[in-house]
Amino acid sequence: MKTVGVIGAGKADDELLRLAEDLGRLIAKNGLILITGGLKGVMEAACRGACSEGGITVGILPTLDKQDANPYVRVPIPTGMGEMRNILVVRASDVLIAVGGEYGTLSEIAFALKTGKKVIGIKTWKIPGVIEAASAEEAFRIALSFIF
Repeated sequence: MKTVGVIGAGKADDELLRLAEDLGRLIAKNGLILITGGLKGVMEAACRGACSEGGITVGILPTLDKQDANPYVRVPIPTGMGEMRNILVVRASDVLIAVGGEYGTLSEIAFALKTGKKVIGIKTWKIPGVIEAASAEEAFRIALSFIF
């Protein structure tokens, strides 16, 4: 099965949370697996959207405790690696969509670009290699073009 990573900050405003939730729904509706860092904010919103459509959600956690996952993660993967788990999020994803984000998101974008993964961004870091999208639907459409 194909995977889409949705990356973004653990704290985000309502607009970014809506975008992430919309992405989660689109990912699940299309039979893809959602990969996130498994915590709150953008990660939780994307998982909530995917779960609302019966999707599979994977949370690659920075801690050793599965209980730290947001309530919408169906497959929690505890790593005990802290921020270093970001590379696992990237490696597990066929394509990534960044929604907003802070420095953790920036590190995931950098890992993805360095390893040749495509990154689509909505209201995120503007750096060479990140393909900008204006909406969840546009970002998802672009992501699909890279995995099929």
